[in-house]
Formats: sequence, structure tokens, C-alpha cells
Amino acid sequence: MSTSFKDHFSGQAATYAAFRPTYPSRLFAWLADLVTNRTLAWDVGTGSGQAAVGLAGHFARVVATDASAAQLEHATRHPRVEYRVAPAGASGLPDQSVDLVTAAQALHWFDIEGFFGEAQRVLVPGGALAVWCYGDPKLDDPLLDAMLHRFNRGTVEKYWPPERDLVLAEYRPLAFPFREIATPLLALEASWTLSQLAGYLRSWSATVRYAKVIGRDPVAGLEEQLGNVWGPPDRRCLVRWPITIRAGRP
Repeated sequence: MSTSFKDHFSGQAATYAAFRPTYPSRLFAWLADLVTNRTLAWDVGTGSGQAAVGLAGHFARVVATDASAAQLEHATRHPRVEYRVAPAGASGLPDQSVDLVTAAQALHWFDIEGFFGEAQRVLVPGGALAVWCYGDPKLDDPLLDAMLHRFNRGTVEKYWPPERDLVLAEYRPLAFPFREIATPLLALEASWTLSQLAGYLRSWSATVRYAKVIGRDPVAGLEEQLGNVWGPPDRRCLVRWPITIRAGRP
């Protein structure tokens, strides 16, 4: 894995912040239960802060870092969350100062070995690390879901960065240098209109790259196709993303 920062999201940071789905509260309750002390959590590759804000409901303080300053400009503010620009392998935090380290839908963009080493350095004895990802969205309407799948696996498939393969493999190929902890079965869920779904699709790195290479927005055509089946503009469909978690202790 390259040690250089591959910035796929700064250009659409506002779209990312507006349309990315939110994590279930059960996830953060489970994370908090992994540790005895809840003084400090470090959320790495925080993006617009979805996980950091969730952690702030359980921890006295959250340091949330990202290599992209543009992403952090659009991050959700919270009195217990401190945002910092920093790579995953160089947090700037003291040795043995962090109770919980998290990376939400971000690990595959890191220098993974460097990040794991940094996590081991900053974790307190008895601390824990949890990383998670979610793959392709599923719509509760089979016809609409098939159209979305063709867009993802057909129209924009070759424009996904190679790091995406690690997400689709649910992080299973990773060498995980921690004592692994059993994890729960959880999912993200959202009830979205067609315009909300289209906004989310425009936050994909593959969609942005397609538009740069081909010179047009691929979501516009899909939105029109879906609209012919979707029905009223205010109709909402359930969108679901299963979450894969790997967690452990040093």
C-alpha cells in the first residue's frame, strides 16, 4: 500500500458531508463498551466527522484527524470533537494516551502498516482499535436496485480506485496485528428520496473520476432512468449498507 496520500474526496467535500449516510447509534454504544475509560478517542480519516460526532456521545474528548483540510472544513462541529489535519500514521498524540482508535470507511486509503503502528503507539493498556467499512448500497425495491447495481458495476465500475477492492473483500485480506474481538452484525440504513440518492452517488470517487474523464455527470442519466420507475419525487426508498467491523487490542 502506498504511503502517499491519495485525495479522492476534497473536490466534493461539501457533497460528501451532505449526503453520506449516518452510522447507527448501536455501533457507538458497542465501541464505548470495548474500553474501561472513555477519556479520549482518536477517529482517523474522519472526513466530515460522522463517526467522530457519534463517538462524542460516549467519550469526554475526541480527536478527529484527516489528511484533507477541505474535508475538515465541512466537518460537523461538536464541543467535544477537535479536528486536526494529520496523516493516519502521524497523529501527533502522546504515547499511551488514547482509549479507543477508530477508522470509519477510511482504512483502505491509509498507509495501513503505518497506521497500525501509530495506533499501537498511542493506545493505553487495555485500549482498543476498531475499523469498519460498508460496501454497495441495496435498495428495497428490486427493480430500482437492479438499475443501481448496473450503474455501479457497469457504468462506473472501472473508475473505482483499486483500494475499493479491500472494501468489497470486507477487509478480510488484511494482516491484523491485534488480538481480534468478536463484532456485531450492524448496518447503515437511510430512507431517501431520489434526489438524496443521486446526491450520495455524486459523492462517490468513481463518479467524480468518470465525470473528469468522460466530461459528463453519469448520475444524471441514471437519475432520469430511475425517475421513470421511482414515482412521485417525495417517495422514499430504504437504502441499506451492511457494515463490516474488525476490532482488537494490542
